[in-house]
Amino acid sequence: MRHGENKRSRRTATLTAVAFAVALSACSPIVRNHGYIPLQEDLDTLAVGADTRGSVEDLIGKPSASGVLAGGDWFYVGSTVEHVGWRAPRETNRQVVALRFEDDVLTNVERYGLEDGQVVELSRRVTETNVRDVTFIRQILRNFGNIDLGEALGG
Repeated sequence: MRHGENKRSRRTATLTAVAFAVALSACSPIVRNHGYIPLQEDLDTLAVGADTRGSVEDLIGKPSASGVLAGGDWFYVGSTVEHVGWRAPRETNRQVVALRFEDDVLTNVERYGLEDGQVVELSRRVTETNVRDVTFIRQILRNFGNIDLGEALGG
């Protein structure tokens, strides 16, 4: 019997170790990078006042986002998102490089980080109502005395 108990305890210890390893690996974060940010060395090669859209595109590539108007500014956006277990994803890093143009000539290069961001509410749809916790029947009964029968019958 002693030998059987040793095998069982070893199996239990092995299963416990495997379960612990699986549980521990489930808690490790999954990191995903999104977007494209040009390297600082490439941005340093840009000459404000001399480079044009064409030369910037040749040096660092065209961005995935630009200003809404024709000939608008260019924006390079990159972010890092961490997924840990069952929790909601959390953005841990965000970089935005804005290239400002005027008449197709580069006028400014700006870099923003996550700490510079603000929450912007893109859409808010709230319908205000005059009905305040009053049932339909109660509204009809309340307005019953306000009806002028002569006016309602067209006379």
